[in-house]
Amino acid sequence: MDNKDKQILRELAKKYAEIAALPVQKERRDRARDINDLKVRRPIVWLGEIPWHEMDIDGKLALQCEDEFAQKMENFFRQTLYSWEYIQADMVVDPVYYIPKTHTIGSMGLDVKAHTQITDSANHIISHNFIDQLDTMEKVEALTEPVVTVDTALDKQLFEKASDILDGILPVEMRGYFVYHPPWDKIPYYRGVIPVLMDLLDDPDLMHRTIQRFTDFGLSVMNQMEALQLLDSNVADLHCTPGYVSGLAPKEGGQTTLKNVWIRGMAQIFTEVSPAMWDDFELQYAKPLFEKCGLVYYGCCESMLGKYDSLKTIPNLRKIGVPLKTDPEANAEQIGKDYVYAHKPLPAAVAGTFDREAVRNEIKKVIEACKKNGCPYEFVLKDISTVGYKPQNLINWVKTTMEVVDEYY
Repeated sequence: MDNKDKQILRELAKKYAEIAALPVQKERRDRARDINDLKVRRPIVWLGEIPWHEMDIDGKLALQCEDEFAQKMENFFRQTLYSWEYIQADMVVDPVYYIPKTHTIGSMGLDVKAHTQITDSANHIISHNFIDQLDTMEKVEALTEPVVTVDTALDKQLFEKASDILDGILPVEMRGYFVYHPPWDKIPYYRGVIPVLMDLLDDPDLMHRTIQRFTDFGLSVMNQMEALQLLDSNVADLHCTPGYVSGLAPKEGGQTTLKNVWIRGMAQIFTEVSPAMWDDFELQYAKPLFEKCGLVYYGCCESMLGKYDSLKTIPNLRKIGVPLKTDPEANAEQIGKDYVYAHKPLPAAVAGTFDREAVRNEIKKVIEACKKNGCPYEFVLKDISTVGYKPQNLINWVKTTMEVVDEYY
């Protein structure tokens, strides 16, 4: 790496370090931890999955480094500094530069095949028509268990390189992972959504065997990650939501095990089926895996109404994802004080013409429902596939949401 790239990174890192040292970082980190500890506090407002290719303002996201490694670091710093300036909300900037541990999860013996439709070549969110490759029991049985591999030599190299660049500015640490287990989000990649939904009724034996295979593979990956020391209890960002929580870390000097990490689960296509079918094909398979981990964050864009009684049989359930298109009052009443209500605001609100009153009304309804029912809660705007190349939409969403929260706290 030439000195020019190194100097660019050091200047960006200095600005980052100044922000990370602000007292507000501890307040937000502590508040996020309190919420995950089931204490009722002012809610955290976070953003994730931002369409960065549509967000540039005055060239502030334009990369200037030439080295590939330097560009990755530069991208991180520029996006963080940009977020702090324009769409800060309750974001937390930790005083560390983290390097994700290098690993690969092998295939199951087949690759995703699909016809695609691209409307914006700069956007990785595209339309898929998946080709059905698991429509028979024989094809399901032919799947092979994925193997997890690591590259500790590369990790050492990346750590040393980053440490040299950031010497005297920021400490560098390796970071592992929480467990991510959403098999019903993955199975449609090999079949398509409609065949899966149809076969839940038409060929339940095939679907039971399919989910059993994916469950077995998921457990294998979890155990391999534990053995390879890829797990991490110190994960701040838990799929776009704060992961700070008390009592999860191992004892000092102890190895991080599955019992020391969050597990993230969901079954988004099961919004379209009955609670009984969700229980039969999802919960009964996922629950044994959930119980092996420390805490569970369940749900994303699917409705959990009608499923709460079954969901609450998960002993280590801590956080529940709640989408906009369900009644906040009904969800808050079911969630109560025993779980975190993780509200997913409507990303379509920032996709076209920004409607300030619609956003205000959405946020107010959730706040009032959660305050009435004593819920610890948060707002997590994610799945933002587009802002229509209008960064101001997202800026306006943050401004409006924070104004509404301020009215109550």
